[in-house]
Amino acid sequence: MTGPGHPDDDLPPRAPPRSALTLRLWLAGIGVVFNGVAAVLCVRAGLTWLAVLLAVIVVALVVDFGWVAHRKRRGDPG
Repeated sequence: MTGPGHPDDDLPPRAPPRSALTLRLWLAGIGVVFNGVAAVLCVRAGLTWLAVLLAVIVVALVVDFGWVAHRKRRGDPG
C-alpha cells in the first residue's frame, strides 16, 4: 500500500532479485583448475589418496559448472 506520505515514496524502485550464477561459474572454474593442479602435484608426491579425493572434487565442480552454464543458457538471471 503506497500513497501520499508513504515512507517509500522518495525511494527509487527496487532492483529485481538476481542469482549468483556468474559467480558460481567463476568459482567452479577456479576450483577445477586449483584442485586439478593440486591433484597432479599430489600424485607426483606419492599422496595417491589425496589425489583421488581432489579428483572427485574436480568431477563435482565440472558437473556444477555444466549445470550452471546450462541454466545461464536457458535464460535464468545472474
